[in-house]
Amino acid sequence: MTLVFVAWIVVWAEVNDAQVSAAYQQTLIADASSVAAQLAGRQDMEKARLREVASRLSIRTGDANAVLATLPEVVAGLDRLWNRLVWLDENHRLVARAERKAPIVANATEELRIQTSGQADHLAVPMVDTNGKQAGQLLARYEITDLLKGTDLVWLNHRYEVNFLSELGEVIATTSDPARPPHGQRYERPLPGFKDTTLQLTPIDSIVSWKQNPRTLALLAGLLLLGAAASQLTRREMRQVRRAMDDTQNEAAWRQSMEDSALVGLRARDAEGRILYVNKTLCDMVGYSRHELVGLKPPLPFWPPDAVDAMMARNLDTLAGGAPSTGFETRWKHRNGELIDVMIFESRLMNSNGNHIGWMGSIIDINERKRLEERDRHHTETMAQHARLNDMGLLASELAHELNQPLTTIVSYSAGLNMALKKVPSLDPEVIAAVDEVSRHARKAGDIVNWIRRQTSRSEPVRKPYDLNAIVSDVLGLRIRQIRRVGAKLVLELDSRLPVVMADRIGIEQVVTNLVRNAADAVASTKGERVIRVATECQQLDGRDQQTIEVCISDNGPGLQGRSIDTLCTTFYSTKSDGMGLGLGICRSIVESHGGTLVAEEAAGGGAQFRFTLRTTPTGNSPETT
Repeated sequence: MTLVFVAWIVVWAEVNDAQVSAAYQQTLIADASSVAAQLAGRQDMEKARLREVASRLSIRTGDANAVLATLPEVVAGLDRLWNRLVWLDENHRLVARAERKAPIVANATEELRIQTSGQADHLAVPMVDTNGKQAGQLLARYEITDLLKGTDLVWLNHRYEVNFLSELGEVIATTSDPARPPHGQRYERPLPGFKDTTLQLTPIDSIVSWKQNPRTLALLAGLLLLGAAASQLTRREMRQVRRAMDDTQNEAAWRQSMEDSALVGLRARDAEGRILYVNKTLCDMVGYSRHELVGLKPPLPFWPPDAVDAMMARNLDTLAGGAPSTGFETRWKHRNGELIDVMIFESRLMNSNGNHIGWMGSIIDINERKRLEERDRHHTETMAQHARLNDMGLLASELAHELNQPLTTIVSYSAGLNMALKKVPSLDPEVIAAVDEVSRHARKAGDIVNWIRRQTSRSEPVRKPYDLNAIVSDVLGLRIRQIRRVGAKLVLELDSRLPVVMADRIGIEQVVTNLVRNAADAVASTKGERVIRVATECQQLDGRDQQTIEVCISDNGPGLQGRSIDTLCTTFYSTKSDGMGLGLGICRSIVESHGGTLVAEEAAGGGAQFRFTLRTTPTGNSPETT
């Protein structure tokens, strides 16, 4: 066996030598390509700077030679690389020229020695006039040795002897050092972008085969000796391995029995409640990985924070053997914060000797079942609400029909009584005013009754242009007694510049009435000063000619207490003990039928604030008299 292993190592060493040699050759090629790319990049950079000079010259006027000689980009280019710059027009005639005054002193790679100078190349870019047409070209001449001296090749010097050759094989520049003669195989490649210039790389160090390495040979001999000793030790270890195999088989059988029940979450705990094992289903159920859960003791991270004490008591009861055989239902918290309902079944965990060592739990996710039950309950409640709404609609229609005639009679008698009283001499004017008020309220009640009848019929809503401030003032006149009865102060902030709105007057009156009545009820239980604020304001929609009018009714009562407008408008939902839970829902429906929105929010100084908007009427319509 040891001989086979040593033979395998020899084969591997041969293959490794071949791979190292191939990799070394690839590295050599890659380094040469990197040098070529570095020099080509330097050329591209110089071309870009030359194009920048060309763009600057296209907008300059005056003496061309002076402009060319004083341009900062030209001065920088001559100091950097160029030794001559020529400006030709479209007929290849000389326009201007500039030359370097002093040789380049900078040398980025001091180990690169120049052997032959004078080999030059040039860069050319077109010139364009102000109309974008070609108007000549700009030529920059440079020596290849200057470009090589300005290129950092230090990273190559430690590994190769670097030579740059001309087309005749002459060495233009080299990094050769007699103290470091090269030993590897030479590699050459032409440099693109240079006239007949070749890059030559010769590795300083050559690859040593494993056959020439005494340490490798000593290692093989040592392996033969170790192999012989290992054979003797193997027999001794076999007996220990056999015992370990028995333990492993017991553990594998136990884990296999758990994995076979992958449809439910499984966990194994010891007698102290420490988690010994969980399967993938349970990990997915709570959002924690296996290594995060194994080893944990209660309280566990997926227990809801507000139920830790109750779940700890349940855990202690389970560890004491008090878990019901029919299972128990509880609630866990997923890592993402979602609450999940689970059913847990606990059973005793026994080892191979029949001893009780812990508890085995099967966990079933019953969230889907709970959702179905909740959906059925919500559907039943919705159907009941719809039935109640339908009955209330029929009742409202019948009441409107029955109340219409007596209200008409009241109006008629009030008008006749008013005419009769006016014929009585020296009658107190307050009596006539009281009769007028009775007639006005009766007409108002009749209008509301007719509005209810229209809402329950299929007729189109009747909308006319109105002054919203007048509607709000009329409503407040009717509700002022309730406001005074609760001891509230009424603050009016009505915008006098409001345009008219196209609205259903009775509907808008009902919205304002309901919101003012709710505000009065809210401040009734408030200690200290009680304030109800009613304001109107005209707003301009962003980017449109359309305007909207906003009506805001706020109070300093207890506020919304975290309830949203959707919750407050839910059918039959009410915060009052004697409320029906229909008012705000009807208000929202009326406002939205006018194309507006109803918003509820906390007031700035405490309390609640309700705002609704209405669109204005196009210019030219006059408001209906109120």
